Order: sequence, then structure tokens, then C-alpha cells
Amino acid sequence: MAREGIIPTALGSAVTAAGVAMRIWDMKNNGMSKRDIMPMIGAGVIGFGLAHIVLGGIDLAEHRSF
Repeated sequence: MAREGIIPTALGSAVTAAGVAMRIWDMKNNGMSKRDIMPMIGAGVIGFGLAHIVLGGIDLAEHRSF
């Protein structure tokens, strides 16, 4: 079943959305200060989410049954 790829892809989408929301909130409140740690955390969360989306997509492609 292709469920193995759907779960990481959905998790990655949620994590990426949370990271993007964190970045938008930080940019509105603080501007783009390089000294703050929040921009780095937001970028890490976005990267973590995108990695899950890619790995889930690979699982979906591998387990596709025609």
C-alpha cells in the first residue's frame, strides 16, 4: 500500500507550513535581524519539512503499483 509514503509527505507538509508561519511571524515582529535565533530555527524547520516531503515522495514513487 502507498500509505508508507503518504504519512511522511503529510508530516512534511505540516512541518513546512509551521516553519513558514514561524518565519512570517518573525519577519513581521522583528524584521530581518541576523542576530536572532528565530530565523535560523524557522529555516531548520522548513528544511526538515521539505526533507520529509521529498522522502515521502520517493516512497510513493517506489511503491506505486500499476
